[in-house]
Amino acid sequence: MKAARIVLEYLKDLDVKYIFGIPAGSVNAFFDELNEITEITPIVTKHEGAASYIAAAYAKYTNGISVCIGSSGPGGTNLVTGAANAMREHLPVLFITGAVPVNTIGLNASQELDAAPIFQPVTKYSVLVKESKDLLKEVAKATKIALSGVPGPVHIAIPIDVQHQAVPTFELPAPPKRKPIVPNLDTIKEVANELIKKKNGYIFVGQGVRNSVELLIELAEMLDWPIITTPQAKGYIPEDHPLLVGVFGFAGHEAASSLINEGDGKVLLVVGSSLGETATNNYNLNIMKNRFSIQMDFDQTVFNRKYKIDLPVLGDINLSLLFLIEELRNEGLIRKNYQSSTAIAKNIEDNAEEYNTKNVLLTIQKYLPSATRYTIDIGEFMSYVIHYMKVLDHDSYNINVHFGAMGSGIGSALGSKLAEPDRPVVCITGDGCFFMHGMELLTAKEYNLPILFVIMNNARLGMVYHGHALQFQRVHQSFEQQSINICELASTFGIPSYRVSDLTDINQDMLSNLMNSNGPAVLEIDLVDNNTPPMGDRVKFLSSFGK
Repeated sequence: MKAARIVLEYLKDLDVKYIFGIPAGSVNAFFDELNEITEITPIVTKHEGAASYIAAAYAKYTNGISVCIGSSGPGGTNLVTGAANAMREHLPVLFITGAVPVNTIGLNASQELDAAPIFQPVTKYSVLVKESKDLLKEVAKATKIALSGVPGPVHIAIPIDVQHQAVPTFELPAPPKRKPIVPNLDTIKEVANELIKKKNGYIFVGQGVRNSVELLIELAEMLDWPIITTPQAKGYIPEDHPLLVGVFGFAGHEAASSLINEGDGKVLLVVGSSLGETATNNYNLNIMKNRFSIQMDFDQTVFNRKYKIDLPVLGDINLSLLFLIEELRNEGLIRKNYQSSTAIAKNIEDNAEEYNTKNVLLTIQKYLPSATRYTIDIGEFMSYVIHYMKVLDHDSYNINVHFGAMGSGIGSALGSKLAEPDRPVVCITGDGCFFMHGMELLTAKEYNLPILFVIMNNARLGMVYHGHALQFQRVHQSFEQQSINICELASTFGIPSYRVSDLTDINQDMLSNLMNSNGPAVLEIDLVDNNTPPMGDRVKFLSSFGK
């Protein structure tokens, strides 16, 4: 059996359903063998970068490993950005790249590149396999590394000839199982004692809480402490929960900022946040000022980076929360009886007549199913989403402020839909992002993925435009571009679309028709919004340089 076929058999054993990427000569053995392995479907994208974003979202929403493939040379380098993104997001993606035949390495062969060292800084493991007898062993090792400890991407470069070589005997290794990181019980007891002794504080929630939301809410209700989320964690705590204050950091809320900067909370309990730049509003020192700091995370490298942590708790978030709740219960704390607010501000204000980004987004959300998941791209609209849109259901936003790759929201929409086909998915993107990875509309069409792409078309790089206007009081003319009718482009793809030029154009019937297409649909928002986006102190931070 060919080495490539053995690898695919192993991946099938891991319950891998899709391989994302683009076929090419240097990976042709894999794509040829997929004719025989019908359990794995190749999702052929229009760009390897988009494939990497799709794979990352798929790993995120299936809580398992995903696989992404590209050719040697340019196909591989197109995947590097996605690997760096997956690394930041702790997502287990197996990146496979082709390589030139072993006996031509170093001879300037077509598309030759030593990819293993390029991927090394942005993966947990990266290797070139030169012998077919080692390939299955290396793939099994890589997948185990990807899923173990702090999950993350891995990379294997496989020469063409190695893929095609026959392996006479082999035994498929058992699928890897991740061992939980169990927190130290003495540390948990110490945390419980500090929380009880100091009585009042705040819970600062990052995206690491994604699979532990119910436990986090139970803890908050036992302590009766306010919940503050990072931008990445928007979508996890329901909008109507009385303890939710709002978002702190990039595009955050004044109530959360006031609590951090002026509140008298004696403890900051950080759950699942690495306390990076966008989460801390540019490393605001008031976060820890005169407060006892506790940080829960499964990644020990996040402790004591920028902020001194008095009590770090290393362990899987769900276990740390579970053990802490049990300890507090033993100390006599009981869960308060909270009633969710019935006044979710889903509806637009009565006087919301201005055709602007805020009102457009809130009007769209008003008419969409509450279970909709929004995958958010990078642009000025992202700050409006974070600041104004509502959390109406669980895990309802995919926001990637960390790595911030333009176009990543488009791929994330496809990955989310493939992972959870029954959940409505809406991608909110901009014309700048669309012109980077918008051809994935065709991928969505080819695989019959009903996703609504809301494209904010202002014919300029909006976040850059406003950032320069605020920082330098001038904007380079190249930031504005000729306006393109994206709906006309969508129509050439045979994709249904609708172009909005006024707030009254948005209504229930129109959105329902687009959402109920058998494949993707486009809602183009033709809008130049000169209001200053709610970016918080981001511009102040950038303005501090060069002075």
